[in-house]
Amino acid sequence: MTDLLYSEEEEALRAAVRDLLADHCDAAGVIARTESDTPYDPAAWKALTEGMGLAGLLVPEEQGGQGASHREVAVVLEELGRAVAPVPYLTSAVVATEALLACGDGQLLGKLASGRTVGALAVGLHVAPGGEFKAVRVEDGRLHGELTGIADAVAADVLLVPGDDGGLYAVEAGAVTVTPQVSFDLTRPLATVTLDGAAGRRVGDAETAVRRALRAGAGLLASEQFGVAEWALTETVRYLKERKQFNRPVGGFQAIKHRLAQLWLEVVNLRAAARGAADALASGEDADVAVAVAQAYAAPVAVHAAEEALQLHAGIGMTWEHPIHLYLKRAKADSIAFGTAGAHREVLGELVGLQTP
Repeated sequence: MTDLLYSEEEEALRAAVRDLLADHCDAAGVIARTESDTPYDPAAWKALTEGMGLAGLLVPEEQGGQGASHREVAVVLEELGRAVAPVPYLTSAVVATEALLACGDGQLLGKLASGRTVGALAVGLHVAPGGEFKAVRVEDGRLHGELTGIADAVAADVLLVPGDDGGLYAVEAGAVTVTPQVSFDLTRPLATVTLDGAAGRRVGDAETAVRRALRAGAGLLASEQFGVAEWALTETVRYLKERKQFNRPVGGFQAIKHRLAQLWLEVVNLRAAARGAADALASGEDADVAVAVAQAYAAPVAVHAAEEALQLHAGIGMTWEHPIHLYLKRAKADSIAFGTAGAHREVLGELVGLQTP
């Protein structure tokens, strides 16, 4: 039977990442960055990648990585979710890296593993695993077209662009026009990528690479959503123990206890679903089913946890200075990333042979 408990190594990794993020991604600092023209934190990214080598966890050692598994990456994403860290880890160290692993491009993989190069898959963030994605026109080795909703394109050094000839092309970010879009989640901005005759190097088959990348992205996104939900629950409980009404802690009221108990059950179940998806991706056993289960469950729970946190913090939760709005926005944006919960339920029904109503 699969062991979904955290190993000693995973707990040690968690502690190290949490300490690092406490130094680099405090709430006030993250809010200040969302108000600036540079939402990303280069110092935090450098510490995570060059300092701890976390960008290369999925990359084999012979290709310059750490040779770890999706379980370790899931732990990192849990902590990044807890801090709503403004770093392109999911898009570069997971999605773009998985695409290159499918293509077998060791040269670019090594660069992404070092963290000195940030990659982004030029597929809309809303596209689900197995869903249709837009490809640009390829003429005489040059790429032409426009792609929208590309997460972390503004931070990328290289873009992996699907072509209409079935190939996946590596394109330098300087060869394209990246136009920021209005993004609900200010810590993971979206952009439109315009290619007007940009040169690209074919690295592999787009269909295979994109499907593998999106499946891993969806499965590991659940760990980020768990981190968001766990923070929301933990901070809400802490606040309600301190906040008093009628000379007693608000958390002592029976109605509040019932709401928190229900939320705790949901968050614990989300952890199990997220761990199951990470373990399945690591082992390769029933990964499609595990990812669909995790994403069918994760989005509603993360959004509910953030909404409960906002409401139970009362007036202070509605202020811009309190970080709850960052978590609610991340949870809402994640709820449509890599497919909605409803789309994953439909996929799950097909995978296990259940007819949808």
